[in-house]
Amino acid sequence: MASITRLFDFPYHQQEKYSIPDSLVTKQDGNWVKTSTDEYLTKANAVSRALLRMGIQKDDKIAVISSNNRTEWHIVDIGILQTGAQNVPIYPTIAEEDYEYILNHSGAIYCFVSDEEVLKKVNAIKGNVPNLKEVFCFNKISGCKSWEELLESGKDESNQSEVEARKDAVTTEDLATIIYTSGTTGKPKGVMLSHKNIVSNVLGSEKRIPFVAGKTKALSFLPICHIFERMVVYLYQYYGVGIYFAESIDKLSDNLKETKPHVITAVPRLLEKVYDKIYAKGAELTGIKKKLFFWAIDLGLKFEPDGKNGWWYEFQLGIARKLIFSKWKEGLGGNLDLMVSGSAALQPRLARVFAAAEIPVMEGYGLTETSPVIAVNDTRNHGFKIGTVGKVIDNVEVKIAEDGEILCKGPNVMMGYYKDEEKTNEAIKDGYFHTGDIGVIDEEGFLKITDRKKEMFKTSGGKYIAPQLIENAMKQSRFIGEIMVIGDGEKMPAAFIQPDFDFVKAWAKKKGISAGSNEELVENEEVKKRFQEEIDGINSKFGHWEQIKRFELTPDVWSIEGGHLTPTMKLKRKNVKEIYQKLYDKIYKQA
Repeated sequence: MASITRLFDFPYHQQEKYSIPDSLVTKQDGNWVKTSTDEYLTKANAVSRALLRMGIQKDDKIAVISSNNRTEWHIVDIGILQTGAQNVPIYPTIAEEDYEYILNHSGAIYCFVSDEEVLKKVNAIKGNVPNLKEVFCFNKISGCKSWEELLESGKDESNQSEVEARKDAVTTEDLATIIYTSGTTGKPKGVMLSHKNIVSNVLGSEKRIPFVAGKTKALSFLPICHIFERMVVYLYQYYGVGIYFAESIDKLSDNLKETKPHVITAVPRLLEKVYDKIYAKGAELTGIKKKLFFWAIDLGLKFEPDGKNGWWYEFQLGIARKLIFSKWKEGLGGNLDLMVSGSAALQPRLARVFAAAEIPVMEGYGLTETSPVIAVNDTRNHGFKIGTVGKVIDNVEVKIAEDGEILCKGPNVMMGYYKDEEKTNEAIKDGYFHTGDIGVIDEEGFLKITDRKKEMFKTSGGKYIAPQLIENAMKQSRFIGEIMVIGDGEKMPAAFIQPDFDFVKAWAKKKGISAGSNEELVENEEVKKRFQEEIDGINSKFGHWEQIKRFELTPDVWSIEGGHLTPTMKLKRKNVKEIYQKLYDKIYKQA
């Protein structure tokens, strides 16, 4: 086969080299239903033929919104791309008005949805999306066209030559997909990625992944509408990996045991949950078993790659693996020997303990705009260093700007933001994409992320938080004088709040609450309860992941003199966090 230059070349490459029976596997009515490589392509071509009969032209946009990862998504993906049209994936849980904005902004003329819940949201705004001709559903729902109607319409192979002509006309430089990322100022930005952007990223990353081609099984559960999971799924296809789609995050534990995968992708928040669960079980043990469990954990927390701890440590680790860590592996299906983590910073302790348990987590780094991988760790050839995101992948260049910002250049850098030249020019200067992250490359060539240039941060679940948006909304409350949203790399957002003392004291007096000093006021349970009500009300305007889950009131008034604020009254975030470190620890130790 010719070299892979377009995304739809991956399944054909798989067909030629491996042709596996479990190319795509989804659980239906309690059974894992396998789609072979041949059936995958047969159906994808049927979708392409049906789309051509519906009048799909090159560069038309088709939206796909699915609540879970499933076989149909990938068949439709290849079916769309082969016609020269673009797949616009949409995150299922965003608000209806965001659906409306993305469908209008992208100009999508057809939309595929997974289920009734998503369909309801689309139907609610369909009247405001004049371009949208028809909605198809993967599940059978009365009153909505089924995607199977396309398979039926595409059974007639008489226009397959037209599909082939369309495929031949798609070049590697052509636009493949538009992925909308949540913008800091409200409206999402459409990241335009070409076939070359993503293909180059797959081929640049594959050398870091120790797969046994044609004999590996993966469990896929991170949202496919994000470029991280999507790129990895193309990578799985390249290697002839059987891809099993988890039913949901809640069923993940069962699905791991049922499918026994060799590899998964994960976000740090999920790994924290897995570790917390294992730790809680260990804490319930008694006697010698409990002692052994915590001995193994202490050993694991000292882990260094490549045998750097010496022979005595390795000897003890061998015992710990037999007695304790083997049970961890068993609980995750028994075969898991690689987890790839991205989307947020991984706590080094988790990297150590999972590697000690022979379930290494390879942390990587990238952005939607870089398709996404810039750097990733590798268990082999001294390519794994804890506390870093690994070495930069082939054909990608990284340089550190004078202010420490990570700049990236290469075939993985996006074409630009859709219909937004101004933001594109802000992001890409002199051929380098400005990541907005601060980092260093150490003497061994490992990239380490040290800070965020912008104030946005991610929770450990990989969700972006734009603190200013939340702070500005919260400050509309009369009770709140100053507020700082915290939680970079933590499980959830929280906040430090300086009450508007004059207002709160007046309110307290009316309510007959006696609180003389600021210290007494912020400790008063009724006052805290009232603040909780304020926060709950404003939280409802935000996505679940953005909502303030905990807060602490501060007794002092934030000031320029106190080091809380700049001369222009902006928050000195680093200072404020240091001033209230005890409150920070209180929030997250409880969490």
